[in-house]
Amino acid sequence: MKKTKLTEVDARRLKIRMRIRKRIHGTAERPRLSIYKSNTATYAQLIDDDKGHTLVASSTKKLVDQKSTPVAKAEVLGKEIAQKALEKGIQTIVFDRSGYIYHGRVKAIAEGARAANLTF
Repeated sequence: MKKTKLTEVDARRLKIRMRIRKRIHGTAERPRLSIYKSNTATYAQLIDDDKGHTLVASSTKKLVDQKSTPVAKAEVLGKEIAQKALEKGIQTIVFDRSGYIYHGRVKAIAEGARAANLTF
């Protein structure tokens, strides 16, 4: 197996994420909403950390309107993930912004999920 060396930025992000994971923990009743941002898309998933399972997942790649801004897509993503969670009987979550600043796409996902009656 080939070992790859982390870049300085990747090592910093990993350190931040591990520090957050020590404090934030999702359960089956209250899963963790984890966010990941790439240059092209935004991903969100609800995770049960006790079992290590992803309960619900979605991304902006699956959205129909690809002409809108990334922040607008993120808000729709938040509403979609909340709708899927409510269908599975999940009403409260723990928000894990994965070390990203609560701004832009991350804030839009949170506001979209809250608008769709998801509590955190």
